[in-house]
Amino acid sequence: MESFRREVREWLSANLVGEFAELRGLGGPGREHEAFEGRLRWHRHLARNGWTCLGWPGERSVEEQVIFHEEYAEADAPAKVDIVGEGLLGPTLVAFGTPEQKERFLPKIRSLEELWCQGYSEPGAGSDLASVTTKATLEGDRWVINGQKIWTSNAHYSDWIFVLCRTEPGSQRHQGLSYLLVPMNQPGVEVRPIRQLTGTSEFNEVFFDGAVTPRENVVGQPGEGWKIAMATLGFERGTAMLGHQVGFRRQLDAIMAKAPDDERLTRAWLELHVMRSHTMRTLNDDPGPEASVLKLFWAGWHRRLGELAMDSLGPESMIDDNEWQRMFLFSRAETIYGGSDEIQREIIAHRILGLPR
Repeated sequence: MESFRREVREWLSANLVGEFAELRGLGGPGREHEAFEGRLRWHRHLARNGWTCLGWPGERSVEEQVIFHEEYAEADAPAKVDIVGEGLLGPTLVAFGTPEQKERFLPKIRSLEELWCQGYSEPGAGSDLASVTTKATLEGDRWVINGQKIWTSNAHYSDWIFVLCRTEPGSQRHQGLSYLLVPMNQPGVEVRPIRQLTGTSEFNEVFFDGAVTPRENVVGQPGEGWKIAMATLGFERGTAMLGHQVGFRRQLDAIMAKAPDDERLTRAWLELHVMRSHTMRTLNDDPGPEASVLKLFWAGWHRRLGELAMDSLGPESMIDDNEWQRMFLFSRAETIYGGSDEIQREIIAHRILGLPR
């Protein structure tokens, strides 16, 4: 494993030069607007050299994935631009897609020729995802989609969207849902950016008004959308989280330099090590309800770190646009997106602890 770590470290050092060196540290949650085109060129450079989709079956071992994500974060390499395609849809198609779907979509996800976004949440169905009302009707050889999605990250950059929608009239909750792959660049799809607390527009509303996709672009069978959607969410919390934790550690180190006497830093340091231990312990498991423990833990931890950072800056934090202020503001969303804290606690209570509803 040390030889692989050395290989990754040396490749990053040799390639994060010139134009790419200027991208160091750019991008990531709440900062997706930063140098998007440059980061896309970097991500495609990674793809040409075999450094994308490492978590797909047959690619790299879990240990190698951990090393890559850690070294990538330590090198301060720019955030990738298609986490959704590479990290969510790709593994979903590997697990549930037809041979034709794999042949059509996986190569272009790997090469970054096509970018993806996730069509889950709606104005009336956020963390309560089973309440989705976006409808798709099978008309001949195509699905016709009508409805609205919201909080859709990077929809304004994306070529495709996977959409959880209701395909069985009269169905309720988890029944009658299907998981469709829908092209964005067509009449009937409208993207409206949402301005955030940070002043940027990473999230979007997406409106479907008679949008279409071929009949064969359903993953799994019609009506199996809930199962497929839950599997996708499970892939969201894998080895890449270890890279995020390296970033968390660097943020913590910087705050410790500003406020070394704050006793809350000791607790934050201990909790970060607990977070890493839990992540490592669950990496070899199939995605399951235990992922909710990690989501609940890291989102709350990062939110508290943002509050600690603002305290350490004092009044300056309220008037100066700085990275700590942006982290504080965006971390408020982290306890909501990807399933709110309340929903994560429900999953833990019912599916892990076996408590009554």
